[in-house]
Amino acid sequence: MITIKEVKTRKQQAEFVDFPTKLYNNNKYYVHPLRIDEINLFNRKKNVYYEDCDAVFYLAYKDDKIVGRIAGILQRLYNDKTKEKRVRFTRFDSTNDEEVATALFNAVENWAKQKGMNKVHGPLGFNDLDREGLLIEGFDYIATFEEQYNYNYYQKLIEKCGYQKEIDWLEYRIYPPKEISERVQRLSDTVLKRYNLKVVNEKNKNEYLKKYKKGIFEVLDEAYSSLYGVVPFNDRLRDQIVSQFKLFIKLRYVITIVDENDEVVAFGFAIPSLSEAVQKSKGRFFPFGFIRMLKAINETKYADLGLIAVKTEYQSKGLLAVVLNYVINNMIKHNLEYCETNLMLEDNLRIQQTWNNFEHIQHKRRRSFIKNLDKLAENKNENTVLTKSAKKPATIAKKTQVRKTEKTSEQKPIKKTENKAVKATTKKTTIKKPIK
Repeated sequence: MITIKEVKTRKQQAEFVDFPTKLYNNNKYYVHPLRIDEINLFNRKKNVYYEDCDAVFYLAYKDDKIVGRIAGILQRLYNDKTKEKRVRFTRFDSTNDEEVATALFNAVENWAKQKGMNKVHGPLGFNDLDREGLLIEGFDYIATFEEQYNYNYYQKLIEKCGYQKEIDWLEYRIYPPKEISERVQRLSDTVLKRYNLKVVNEKNKNEYLKKYKKGIFEVLDEAYSSLYGVVPFNDRLRDQIVSQFKLFIKLRYVITIVDENDEVVAFGFAIPSLSEAVQKSKGRFFPFGFIRMLKAINETKYADLGLIAVKTEYQSKGLLAVVLNYVINNMIKHNLEYCETNLMLEDNLRIQQTWNNFEHIQHKRRRSFIKNLDKLAENKNENTVLTKSAKKPATIAKKTQVRKTEKTSEQKPIKKTENKAVKATTKKTTIKKPIK
């Protein structure tokens, strides 16, 4: 028998955070989130997330043993933006047991109904920089520090609960060329000169953030506002995000482009890969996690490509190429072997075509699922009417009248091949989306 309990006590909070650590014990691809950040999710007074969100956390027990967890988020800003009534599910982890998954999702769905919502989708976090997307391809690659790894049976469990695909994200591994391209560098310099732009050259991280933080987030909000799952950042949330990432940022992997008025028009950054360091410490900062991460920041051979954003009026003027050229050149200078792109929407063809300039593989795919709770209610009401009016026994009438649902076809894994660098495509496209 499965028992669901809402997380209330500090002990339950710790058990909620630590359950995946036990579930993925000795899994060489799983990377633990920073435990301190996950524990802080329960601090409703200090955590900025709760200014715009409600959240609930559940644990599943079987024979007094924890066998699963899930959280629900009511993101009011996103609902206001889309004019919908949605709840997000997040932090879903479970043993390979349909009964456990069903009980967990039922708990979130009932909570959504109590809040007056009619759809549940996810995995999605509190905002776009939180963990999102269920891994459905690429299970034999180590996770990045910023994203979540999951077992391959999760997709089946979620679909058995009535969820269908809403959208996918793709992830790439980019291998830089051996040498910096003088031709590409000249083109980048030409673009900057043509529009009277320059690259910021700050050496002090604190001074850099003080001067350009506001402009960076404004560009991010403008560039990403129309994309799936994205909500705007308020000032307090910006400060919280900066405090979380500040330690891991190296200015040599950051590019900020400004106009003649020193206003930010484009931004991009990569961070040294922390996956192996965090994995060894199981997400704990102390006693040795902090030291391992500092060492990784300075000695890693890999990088994770973070956010890239270009102000709308400059998106067709070549600034994306300038940003990527800067990041790739610094990878070459510091002998990095490859860069993980993290998530970008499957319909973002423009950025996908950009990777044709480099040796690369498309090695991971993530999915967001959705379930319409109103449709379920309609089906139940319809079945009730049929049962009462049919001459056949109720069980037979129900069986013959219930609508069939299409089976979700499992996408075939994309063949992993390392493509040689080719010339950039010159075909014009109307899609103008940043990496996401």
